[in-house]
Amino acid sequence: MTTALNAAELQQRLALSPFINFLAPEVTQADAEAGQVTMRISMRPEFERLAGSGQFHGGVIAALIDTVGDYALIAQLGVGVPTINFSTDFLRPATGPTLEAVARIRRNGRTVGIVDIDVFDARGVLVAVGRGCYATQVHK
Repeated sequence: MTTALNAAELQQRLALSPFINFLAPEVTQADAEAGQVTMRISMRPEFERLAGSGQFHGGVIAALIDTVGDYALIAQLGVGVPTINFSTDFLRPATGPTLEAVARIRRNGRTVGIVDIDVFDARGVLVAVGRGCYATQVHK
């Protein structure tokens, strides 16, 4: 049996990981039934591609993609799932002050979950897309 988690519960779980805590994402929306989670991160000097550029480093964007994809499944399953792999396609430079990532579960299967993620800048422009695959068999 699984327990769906809401945005506040997901936010609490994010704080348990030192790396994710450093990334400091904010869960802005979670709908376990719909299989969708949205997170936002804010620009900090540590996240810049080049000092003073105002552009997010690709590694920060990739970490956000993996995190929000994972947490979309966590919202449905109630437990963490390990990443099998994920991909990131950068569409244009991503500038601050924030990025928003929207994860949508495509398949929450017996052994593998697949999640598509769109990343938008503060103006709502799509700056990156990703897909994550996560191992669900350990929890079903």
